[in-house]
Amino acid sequence: MSVKQRRYNILEDFDKVSNFLIDNYSIKKLNGYLLQPFWEYAHTNPFFNHKMTHRFGIWEDDYKVVAIVCYETDLGECFLFASERYEYLYEDMLKYAEEELSIQSQNKRKLRIWITDKQKVLFNMLVLGNYSKVDKRPITIYKYDKGFKEYILPEGYSVLSLEDEKDIKKMQHCLWKGMELSNKPEDCNMFNHSRLHFRKDLSTIIKAPNGEYACFAGMWLDSKNHYGYLKPLATSPEYRRLGLASVALMEAMKKTTYFGATYCFGGSNEFFSSMGFEVLGYREGWEKTW
Repeated sequence: MSVKQRRYNILEDFDKVSNFLIDNYSIKKLNGYLLQPFWEYAHTNPFFNHKMTHRFGIWEDDYKVVAIVCYETDLGECFLFASERYEYLYEDMLKYAEEELSIQSQNKRKLRIWITDKQKVLFNMLVLGNYSKVDKRPITIYKYDKGFKEYILPEGYSVLSLEDEKDIKKMQHCLWKGMELSNKPEDCNMFNHSRLHFRKDLSTIIKAPNGEYACFAGMWLDSKNHYGYLKPLATSPEYRRLGLASVALMEAMKKTTYFGATYCFGGSNEFFSSMGFEVLGYREGWEKTW
């Protein structure tokens, strides 16, 4: 059967794409950083534009997903990923992205495409297509074979999981303040922790002596590919510089070892390098206006 392209249906296709991303993951290529937990977390983001997901493109061979074009949160940016046998589709996928996921401003169209430095085919296409690199961010992982550092909490603070205690209001306020978002916590669902691969038992709360949630480390697990994915990590401003994020991060990662994880993806700022995360590669943002 020949490959066919169609639009994404969020209710019918979310799990299909999830399975595609899991089945085709390789630490050498990283799915163009379209990791399954990244995909799932984006759908829970309060800024995710659910109304435009029909603009996503899916390519199928015998009804099996072989390629996806999508955005993280909204139009104007996109990710492209095809399984190895179907990388010849990238030319069509790029054209689709420019038509469906670009934004218009002052009678011109604009699109930013995110790739990794491991996607050589896409890199060459973007250069030839007059895209310019405008952003570069490290992809970091913590390898568990190096062990886990021990950090001591200040007196009166305690470590909990979301299975031990889950106060939605406290959670919303911790994330709202910790992530320094503009909208009030009651205005949106700050973090939907009902998704399939989000692990309440692996996620970690640091509770302050006054009962507030001072820090939160969310943890996702790809058990087939043996890695954890940290998102989000947030500490309320009044509780920063107490080492809470270090404790929450290490506790969350240690728990994933019981389920076969051997490493964890982290963030791109200096905090993660200070914690022992290593640079695995780079995400690159390529932009074009036409």
